Amino acid sequence: MTVACLESLTFGLGSLVRAADGLGERIALLTRDPGYYRHELDRLPDGALDVVRVDTFDVDAAARELEHLPGLRGLIGSTDTWLLAGAELTARLGLPGLERPVLELMKDKARVRDRLWAAGLSRGRSLPLPAAPDDAEAAGLLRLLAEETGFPAVVKDSAGTGSQNVWLVRDAQEARAALREAAGRRVAGQLFAEPFSPGPVYSAETLSWRGETRLLGVSSRLMSAEPLFREEITAFPVAFPEPVLTGLATWLGDVLAALGYTDRFAHVEFVLTRRGPEIVEVNPRIGGALVAEGMCRALGYNVQRAVLETALGRRPDLMDATLPGGPAVAFVLAYPERPGTLTGVDGLDRFADLPGEPAWYPTKAPGDLVEHLTDSRGYAGIVYAEGETAELATHRAVAAANAVRVRTAPTAGG
Repeated sequence: MTVACLESLTFGLGSLVRAADGLGERIALLTRDPGYYRHELDRLPDGALDVVRVDTFDVDAAARELEHLPGLRGLIGSTDTWLLAGAELTARLGLPGLERPVLELMKDKARVRDRLWAAGLSRGRSLPLPAAPDDAEAAGLLRLLAEETGFPAVVKDSAGTGSQNVWLVRDAQEARAALREAAGRRVAGQLFAEPFSPGPVYSAETLSWRGETRLLGVSSRLMSAEPLFREEITAFPVAFPEPVLTGLATWLGDVLAALGYTDRFAHVEFVLTRRGPEIVEVNPRIGGALVAEGMCRALGYNVQRAVLETALGRRPDLMDATLPGGPAVAFVLAYPERPGTLTGVDGLDRFADLPGEPAWYPTKAPGDLVEHLTDSRGYAGIVYAEGETAELATHRAVAAANAVRVRTAPTAGG
């Protein structure tokens, strides 16, 4: 029997294949570019899964490939980009899946903000912004922004990912500059503004089934200095006091219920402000980068099993499992100092002398172009390490990352 993946996260295919083997299922990966998963595929035995090359942006073409798979029983969509395509395919093929209106809501950050504000779960609502306002319109917008949202505020793309197209605006001058810059960019959704929430950023990793939610743990999200929102360091699980975790679990259940998100994993980014938690965004999927792999190790449980079980339309064992636990984990995203063509990575040979079993997970290969260093499109790989606590794992990951240098060369004509 087959469970298909409509693309996948960069890391985690190995764990998914092992989970599928344990459940008597076979994985078929539909992808536009198998090379994107080179790190995972190179470490799997030949024939461990089926790789189907197809234009995954073409829903009809993907549907034809899915119809030819033997015994297809489920479809996994763990990426933001193919979220709605996955919903269309599950509906078309009669597979277990989430309702499209719920996913459409979750994909729209402005609507999520407004829904949570109406439910009393957010302290601010969204302010729509036109893509390219003229001078007079921009002046009116700035007045409205100051009155309704206040400064500082965040201007962002309602369908953005990876911290792309996000601006912190601390006054009217910065807001005007952000509007000018946004007018020259491709925005996936609609531009809007929301209040800025000051405080450390975290992401909650949750699993829900039929409206019941289990908080599996919280990841730290250490970001770059203002005004950028570049993700740099993550650790799991953060050692919150038990009363804080209990309160967060209740709040997260209320947030997901307000959005009608009753099943599967969620990756919920929030700020812990002086007045309590405030939503940044809610992602209807398991965490990306090395979050899911880190959860497997830190929880002592292959969480990809639950990904498969929910795709098959059944209650995941993880909802009730007693978790044996394991080492806390941390990882650092490794960015080059300047844009250009990636030529190599130095310092990996020093990992053997460092504590925490550090490891390198490449996301780019020599020859790849690195154009953007202000958001997560720019990192070339991930430095991973372990420790007895998330704090110690972070120290070890940072020490290993400090030994790494990502090299780039200027591009022709650059």
